[in-house]
Amino acid sequence: MADEEFMLDTDDLERRMQGAMGALRTEFASLRTGRASASMLEPVMVDAYGAQTPINQVGTVNVPEPRLVTINVWDRSLVGAVEKAIMNSGLGINPQTNGTIVMLPIPELNEERRKELTRVAAQYAEHARVAVRNVRRDGMDQIKKAKADGQVSEDDQKFWEDEVQDLTDKFIKAVDDALENKQGEIMQV
Repeated sequence: MADEEFMLDTDDLERRMQGAMGALRTEFASLRTGRASASMLEPVMVDAYGAQTPINQVGTVNVPEPRLVTINVWDRSLVGAVEKAIMNSGLGINPQTNGTIVMLPIPELNEERRKELTRVAAQYAEHARVAVRNVRRDGMDQIKKAKADGQVSEDDQKFWEDEVQDLTDKFIKAVDDALENKQGEIMQV
């Protein structure tokens, strides 16, 4: 047995897997589900004052009703830039302007678009699963290295591998649950 006891940093592995879940939640928030949401504008960048600026830094984003998002642009000269950024964002929304207020009426999603969005959501979930599995592989590699260096007995190796697998299973299930919820939300009429 080695002089020092091997300890796998499961907190680090869990934090990294949690990061994959956070990225998945952010990607899911950007998917339009037929309901208005301020988070759907988070990926939209406006060309303001010579720099790409998040839309929430050039105006106030509100959701006054379930099918409407409004942006109260603080600088009147940026209204055109905000409209252009929204039209080029791929959200499929045509902005309407009333002075410094840009209104985004959210149209109903047709069946074909809903199915397409569920496929996009599934792709996002698969990316998250891959990220979680990559963290798992890193943990398993640390355990194998410790075994090769003589820091871990075979029993301890099995224990740590089970710990990493349990953590992985927990996060893969969380990804699957999040995907199921998001797909249900998208298909809801």
